Amino acid sequence: MFFRSNAAYQVVGFTATQIPKIAGRKYPPELAGKLYPEGIAIYDEKDMEKLIKEHSVDEVYFSYSDVSHEYVMHLASRTQASGASFVLLGPRETMLKSEKKTIAVTAVRTGCGKSPLTRTLTKILKERGIKTVVIRHPMPYGNLAKQKIQRFATMEDLDKHECTIEEREEYEPHIKNGIVVYAGIDYAEILKEAEKEADVVIWDGGNNDMPFIKSDLYFVVADALRPGHEMYYYPGETNFRSADVIVINKVEENPADVKRIMKNVEKANPNAKVLETDLELTADKKMDINGKKAIVVEDGPTVTHGGMTFGAGFEYARKNGAEIIDPRPHAVGSIKETYEKYPHLEKVVPAMGYYGTQIEDLAETINKSGADVVISGTPVDLTKILKVDIPVLHINYSIKERKGSLTELVDEILK
Repeated sequence: MFFRSNAAYQVVGFTATQIPKIAGRKYPPELAGKLYPEGIAIYDEKDMEKLIKEHSVDEVYFSYSDVSHEYVMHLASRTQASGASFVLLGPRETMLKSEKKTIAVTAVRTGCGKSPLTRTLTKILKERGIKTVVIRHPMPYGNLAKQKIQRFATMEDLDKHECTIEEREEYEPHIKNGIVVYAGIDYAEILKEAEKEADVVIWDGGNNDMPFIKSDLYFVVADALRPGHEMYYYPGETNFRSADVIVINKVEENPADVKRIMKNVEKANPNAKVLETDLELTADKKMDINGKKAIVVEDGPTVTHGGMTFGAGFEYARKNGAEIIDPRPHAVGSIKETYEKYPHLEKVVPAMGYYGTQIEDLAETINKSGADVVISGTPVDLTKILKVDIPVLHINYSIKERKGSLTELVDEILK
């Protein structure tokens, strides 16, 4: 959006990494605007130096999220060694301004607990009779032109837009709570549509990216299981320093790590209000899993590039006496490749489902495991997507306040 109608620049391409099968496509002309009648090519990041040379590139603009500061500077070094400048766009140039009150939720890493926090905020607003719409950070895995503006109000909308597991994980809980979700590609148009049916807009961030919309109240979630990450990841540290409210989540068993994060609050953002919360885990039905062999499926991004070795499903299984099996010997196809790419994963299956074959690989991995039960820590209903031969127990997780009040903060901004 920064470059689309800006004749001072010529964009020669995007690079892509991490998400399977997104390189090799084209950003379509109907989204790229009149300066790019042929659209814009999307390349694999590994070809960056070659692209800089071939196109005489002057500037490389970095736009990934949830990466270490070291990762950012390696890319900067590669860029500069190729002769180009390395640039980071800031909030003033990338944030839209809404006509409505806006609350933003982001984090210092993926998997900190943004989604349950957003759901809690929508519940508070709904109880006050405030019309609330969620705008979700983009997840552009499908047809980009068709994804220009997406509105999700029913479960059927998920099928209509051919959503991946990753998209369903974010949209499905909001829909079940009666909240409309907007997402897609063109955020200026998305914001206009959302404002038509909202008194308050909530930005529901992805990874640890900065919000695309300027907020009146800005929540940033830090993770007591990953203390210090708030100062070592981009743009998580930017968020941490910018927050009106820092929510330290998963505090129950980690008091020393909470203190470590608090020291960084005092150093980096002493004016922020601080709340302490936990994730409360509940199963969707009664099932005795004590002593049963369990294969645990977790939210994909949290346990892959988020770096976590476990999530809500593993915690529930552990606390309720299940025998958690090692899923790696049973992994097939793309799931096996995921374990090779993320060797820290040992006891959980990442819910990878970016495309059809990957979903089939996930189902086969589960079915081959010999487990008595599947413990699912992903918000999406796996039984609606996968052909699983084993009983599935879904684990829900919600925010439990320990210190401070989310309701008081929301009421304050509503005044």
